[in-house]
Amino acid sequence: MQLSRSIFAASLIAVLGVTSFGLSRQHVFAATVSSGDLIRGTTYSAVYYLGADGFRYVFPNKNTYDTWYANFNDVKFISDAELAKIQIGGNVTYRPGVRMIKINSDPKTYAVDAHGTLRHIDSEAVAISLYGATWNKMIDDVPDGFFSNYTIGTKVAVASDFVPTSVTASASSINNDKTLQAPAYFSITDAGYSPIDVHITAGQTVKFTNNGGVKHTATADDLTWGSGTLNPGESFSRTFTKSGTFTFFDSYNSASTGAVYVQ
Repeated sequence: MQLSRSIFAASLIAVLGVTSFGLSRQHVFAATVSSGDLIRGTTYSAVYYLGADGFRYVFPNKNTYDTWYANFNDVKFISDAELAKIQIGGNVTYRPGVRMIKINSDPKTYAVDAHGTLRHIDSEAVAISLYGATWNKMIDDVPDGFFSNYTIGTKVAVASDFVPTSVTASASSINNDKTLQAPAYFSITDAGYSPIDVHITAGQTVKFTNNGGVKHTATADDLTWGSGTLNPGESFSRTFTKSGTFTFFDSYNSASTGAVYVQ
């Protein structure tokens, strides 16, 4: 049995992140920012989540933000230049268990499980068991363009298949829900890479920082990825999602080589 359609508009979409309504213009710059912080620049009011992997993550709309945070009180200001140095890692998905979602092109209503997994709620009776008599007011419409941020899991055929409070409690942070890990680091010096290789697990990020006095790169031997030119002080991060050996070189110093071993 398909659930009836509920229009719960997600109308506040900011292309670069959710707008931080209510933040004072008398902002104070953060001395430091770290994993788990909410950050924004000064020119635009888009707010991002700073992941453990060193990337910033976008809130596609205010509805998504509201499943994780009650307000914008803890947002930290950094300069636009500093914000631009932090690469975008992707979009934040709904906090598991908080609300249900659907899209215009799909009549199904989905519960949100861990890691952005969508599980079709099989009937109105199951929806009532999970979210109460006002279940139809617990549904948000997600624009089709953001639906690809999620994966489809098994359906919720009976209420015991999915316990909203339990999955919400398990997703204690966006880092936790996305299983983000701290990156491994390469320092690029004028003499070469330090270290010359790292061993990581699939899904982990590697960060290259030019600590030399001239331009350098980290360029894959097969040219499938690369940092582009890094001026002194600049960094580049890449997440390695598949197992294997990934070798690279410095375009400005071909004798300088390194490798990432992904298990």
